[in-house]
Amino acid sequence: MSFRLANLDSRAVLVDATGYAYDLETISDGRLGPDLMAAIADIDALHDLDATLGDRDPTGRLDDGVLGPPVPRPPKIFAIGLNYASHVAESQMEPPKVPLVFTKFINCITGPTADVELRGEAVDYEAELVVVIGRDGRDIPAAEAWDYVAGVTAGQDISDRALQFAASPPHFDLGKSRDSYGPIGPVMVSPDLLPDRDAVAITCDVNDERRQDGSSADLIFDVSALIEYISAHATLEPGDIIWTGTPDGVGAASGKFLVTGDVITTTIEGIGTMRNVCR
Repeated sequence: MSFRLANLDSRAVLVDATGYAYDLETISDGRLGPDLMAAIADIDALHDLDATLGDRDPTGRLDDGVLGPPVPRPPKIFAIGLNYASHVAESQMEPPKVPLVFTKFINCITGPTADVELRGEAVDYEAELVVVIGRDGRDIPAAEAWDYVAGVTAGQDISDRALQFAASPPHFDLGKSRDSYGPIGPVMVSPDLLPDRDAVAITCDVNDERRQDGSSADLIFDVSALIEYISAHATLEPGDIIWTGTPDGVGAASGKFLVTGDVITTTIEGIGTMRNVCR
């Protein structure tokens, strides 16, 4: 059974197709508590509980409260640079021969409607599909990789380009890890809810101007390849997240960086939409 997991007013909830929310602690009779990270570590229970939602009373609607990040405390955050050929071309760089892996720090993680706190004059947007690991795994073969995925969500890899390229080689980690530079949400969905898990449409608008319009079908290293590669070097565990890269259209290529008052709208097919205001 498919499921949608959300962080509503700092409590784990399951969400049905019409937007009603069901408090996880309540519907599990206390088996699972309000903690999102514990829920992600028990994805079999999430599937089972979702199958019972039709017989239960909802807690409320998803838009009745404040949405936080569906993965609030990931143990490890992996991110992939230059993973779309179109973005490689606009960046005027060579395509990577292996995944270009870096990290974002946990302090950057925030919710799907949280403000982005600008701290420079060259701050950029990057719409990304974010993969959430649901089972422990090491040396995972690509053919089995999706079996280890709890779900997927949308992400904005906000990037301070001046800080990122202040050193040589670049500070990918610092430049992308300022506070509030990692909005994710609005929900985490199980992969079986995606129309095609290997071809997910991704868009990013800034002030209603379409800046990015791509598909995960264009990934140089797809989700399965990324999980195989990363798990060969680091054991993956429930709650780890992988930012899979961004398509072309970023501000650095056009000189259109974010400024105070800009509204970033990120939409990923099968997941939903985030709206973040720059302050």
